[in-house]
Amino acid sequence: MERSTLDLWVGLFVIAGIAALTILALRVGNMSGIASGKSYQLTAQFTNIGGLKPRAAVKSSGVVVGRVEAINFDNGKFMAKVTMNIDERYKFPTDTSASILTAGLLGEQYIGFEAGAEDKTLANGDNIQLTQSAVVLEKLISQFMFSKAAEGDPSKAAK
Repeated sequence: MERSTLDLWVGLFVIAGIAALTILALRVGNMSGIASGKSYQLTAQFTNIGGLKPRAAVKSSGVVVGRVEAINFDNGKFMAKVTMNIDERYKFPTDTSASILTAGLLGEQYIGFEAGAEDKTLANGDNIQLTQSAVVLEKLISQFMFSKAAEGDPSKAAK
């Protein structure tokens, strides 16, 4: 009888540990939903989304206000269409701009909102018109290298 009680307690402890690890993994992986549960959808189109992924954060002034729901390709405009779920507690003017930003030098990418000054606010299904695509580090490095190579070209210095 004593052995089965000990086995029961060990089993419950193992189950609690697995549940705690699962919750931790979901939190770290940004799988937890928006706090209030109620949200509205916004879309934005970008020429380059870089490494943006579904479930990435949508932030305004450093505060997470929503999550990226889906990323699709628009065959008509040849642009990436990003659908976002925004917590209904947060309302943004119609002239809000959306930028794809990077947390740190090589960190994860997220969408940053910068609110405008309009009185009218964005509603469910609206499209954000003002967007800025992701900065691709490889492009910046290659531009820098080519500009430095052109500065050191002796044929251009003689002119």
